[in-house]
Amino acid sequence: MPSDPTSRPTVHSTPTPAPDPLPAATGYLGLLRNREFTGLYAGFTLTVAASTLSGFALGTLVDEQTGSPFLTAVSMYGATFATVLGALTLMSVADGGRPRRTVVLLQLASLAGVAAQAIPGLPLAVRFALLLLLGFFQSLGTGARLGLLSEVVPVSAYAPARSLMNITSGGTAILGYAAGAVLLRYAGPRGVFVIAACLTALGAAVVAATVREHSVRLTRRPGLRQTWRTNAELFSHPRRRVLLLALWVPNGLIVGCEALFISYDPGHAGTLLAAGSAGMLLGDLTVGRLLTAAARRRHAFALRLLLAAPFLLFAVHPPAPVLAVAVFLASAGFAATLPLQEQLLEVTPEAIHGQVQGVESAGRMTWQGLGAAIAGGLAQCFGPGTAIALAAAASLAVTLLTRPSRRRPRDPSL
Repeated sequence: MPSDPTSRPTVHSTPTPAPDPLPAATGYLGLLRNREFTGLYAGFTLTVAASTLSGFALGTLVDEQTGSPFLTAVSMYGATFATVLGALTLMSVADGGRPRRTVVLLQLASLAGVAAQAIPGLPLAVRFALLLLLGFFQSLGTGARLGLLSEVVPVSAYAPARSLMNITSGGTAILGYAAGAVLLRYAGPRGVFVIAACLTALGAAVVAATVREHSVRLTRRPGLRQTWRTNAELFSHPRRRVLLLALWVPNGLIVGCEALFISYDPGHAGTLLAAGSAGMLLGDLTVGRLLTAAARRRHAFALRLLLAAPFLLFAVHPPAPVLAVAVFLASAGFAATLPLQEQLLEVTPEAIHGQVQGVESAGRMTWQGLGAAIAGGLAQCFGPGTAIALAAAASLAVTLLTRPSRRRPRDPSL
């Protein structure tokens, strides 16, 4: 986006209908009384459930046909690598003139991809191509959905709203894998794909029925040039650049640590992963629901240190119960994303909130894949325990480097 005031993009003059009123201290029940938020939240939950089921079914199919652990892992999580393509090419659609319609259309595009996976006898090459296409559409849909979220709830309710969605995402994924195992036994992969397609369609219908169109948006036509122009503007701002790096790199490296749990201790890997999930849910609940915006800002840096520091214990190989407690405490630090996301919106023009949130989400997911690759490479050279400690140390280093100077009193919490 050009910085020259005379060339700023114009916006529609039609006023956006105000979101349903929410109290200043918004709880989860208060958020759910907002019809538009409830629609976005329900659509998001259905989308996560569909994605979990389709990924599980595809992984099962690939494992049965190839017996390759690598291809199986890629089939289940490879879509995250396609999210960066959305961020680099067409993420400007997240701030188009009709965001509600954009969300619904992208959901329908995802529906077509999931439904196509149910076609029997589909070659694996086609299935992987569909997987990447789904990741691309999902990244654009995430940007558009989060752009709408920042409009349907007031600023004071944004962190609790993201917290509730994060908690639901984790819980839905866990239940989705459990349900997927049962459904595969009775319906097979094709039946699971059909169920995932139905959930995707229902998600689109819910958004279409509950969310109003919001009009304070760019009139400039979204596309590749607009995406690059806005991305260049996003990264040209020092504060936004630092916030994005703080959101991406430390988290991605810690996800890389978690990816080594099976290699480190196969017998206790399930316990460590469960401890991490429990800590993450508790952190999101505490930071998003119980802390005020000022308290979240004040504790953001401490949470970022907490995210990585306990993983240093893996270098000395303490007993498994000690490591489970360490992982539980560390994973609560993932909640630092909430205050950082709030700060990112504060320093971003409202007209491009959708794109910046889409870029942030796509970059974070991409760095999770990169973090797993980096940690895996380190494990090949130094062993899993040392690799986990090295990745955690690198995460701490990035956290310290991205903390603004104390000479900037306005940003003490980053």
